[in-house]
Amino acid sequence: MSTEAIHDDHHDHKPSGIGRWLFSTNHKDIGTMYLIFALVMLFLGGASAMMLRAELWEPGLQIVDPDTYNNLLTNHALIMVFGAVMPAAAGMANWMLPMMIGAPDMALPRLNNLSFWLLPFAALMLILSFVVPHFGGGVPINTGWTLYPPLSLQAGIGMDFGIFTLHILGISSIMASINIVTTIVNMRAPGMTWFKLPLFAWAWLLTGLLLIMIMPVLAGGVTMLLFDRHFGTSFFDAAGGGDPVLFQHLFWFFGHPEVYVLLLPSIGILGMVVPTFSRKPLFAYKPLVYSMFFLTALGMVVWAHHQYTVGMSKEVTTYFMIGTILISIPVGYMLFSFIFTMWRGSMTFETPMLFAVAIVLMFSFAGVTGIMLAVVPADLQYHDTYFVVAHFHYALIPGALFGIYAGVFYWLPKWTGHMYDERLGKIFFWWTTIAFNLTFFVQHFVGLAGMPRRISDYSPVFTDFNQISSIGAFAFGASHFLFVWIIIKAVRGGKRAGDKPWDGAQVGNAGLEWALPSPPPFHSFTTPPVVK
Repeated sequence: MSTEAIHDDHHDHKPSGIGRWLFSTNHKDIGTMYLIFALVMLFLGGASAMMLRAELWEPGLQIVDPDTYNNLLTNHALIMVFGAVMPAAAGMANWMLPMMIGAPDMALPRLNNLSFWLLPFAALMLILSFVVPHFGGGVPINTGWTLYPPLSLQAGIGMDFGIFTLHILGISSIMASINIVTTIVNMRAPGMTWFKLPLFAWAWLLTGLLLIMIMPVLAGGVTMLLFDRHFGTSFFDAAGGGDPVLFQHLFWFFGHPEVYVLLLPSIGILGMVVPTFSRKPLFAYKPLVYSMFFLTALGMVVWAHHQYTVGMSKEVTTYFMIGTILISIPVGYMLFSFIFTMWRGSMTFETPMLFAVAIVLMFSFAGVTGIMLAVVPADLQYHDTYFVVAHFHYALIPGALFGIYAGVFYWLPKWTGHMYDERLGKIFFWWTTIAFNLTFFVQHFVGLAGMPRRISDYSPVFTDFNQISSIGAFAFGASHFLFVWIIIKAVRGGKRAGDKPWDGAQVGNAGLEWALPSPPPFHSFTTPPVVK
């Protein structure tokens, strides 16, 4: 059947009303649903964080008991990782990848529909894991998102809901990844060779491959946990000859590459945003792609740097330490590539570019604290303190969440047909950036001074810094109401976006497309900036 015939067939059977969304196989509709779902979950996960920061306003227990505190912490992590960041990135992939590579749609449209509709049910299960223990008795999921035994062997029915939630989320992630990888490999337009792919497509190819490799390991780990809880096995129960540390290895074999699952799509978005607003092709495109491969491969083999305190041998910890430090090479290369793309470019600072610059600066800081945590003797002091919390929020909020914000503002004209309010966009950028730094920068200090994480009470000596952190957190949370208003305003109307809405980005006519061509023409520091 020809492409035209397929499209005609599509139009003849186009559902309308709610059926359009329930049964959609259109990549744009499914991408939109992913993005809306992610936005709702962002607020749900953010509300959990606000409860945590409210409890930590001063020493003592004011709002929640310790078990509920740790349950909120677990929910915050699982919702943000699986409910907000990953679906938002998947929504962008659904919307943009077919258009970037010249495909009519995703390779497996019905699988695409199923992979999305699993998510609301997983979210419902996660909410039930929070609600049911409070009505039916028993202990809620009080383990943190890592679900370590023996705590997870003792938790109540909420833990079972949590385990099934992870299974559903894992199935959804694997199906979406298979779809994206298949689309990129098999559905590129004629002439769209591998090294003409936009960086966003490369980022999602590697993200999809990573998810396909790591999600089954998490599924196996939580299934073994389920068997320990209900079927008399002793995989992780020391009383029956099991090893709780085995679960840590299984979890972190998933958990550390998951960090790169969150980061890589944002690197791909930076690869689109930075060249556009620098008026230059992406600097060193091919080495940047190779460095992403290097990052993906290294990310798979350094998981146990989260476990220096469990008693591994000196040789093993040395291996994980060196491997972790080596990750700074591809990450540093990516940051330098974006910096050199900006260098001598005709830069303008619209909201997407402001977020891109902020990512380069703040993620670099996360890299520095990451090196500190990679070194075994230092990490033994920092382990399970707020220094670690500060480090990974500096990695994931700029590295993942700010990347998504950059992508939303960059592609919002494409999605809605209208330009967003640039003035409000810049207010949102400065509001979130200042509030984020206010929240997490001081946590480095309380961590170095010895304040443990995942504890609902603390020594009065840490009160001042915790209050600064809570003020920043409340401000950060409040900024997202402005974010929603900017999106609603763009959807409802405003200045119409042209075919090339970032043409000249308000300074003349640079004739920029949605995606600059790759690979870029030959370019060195001595040539003038290339304006297409």
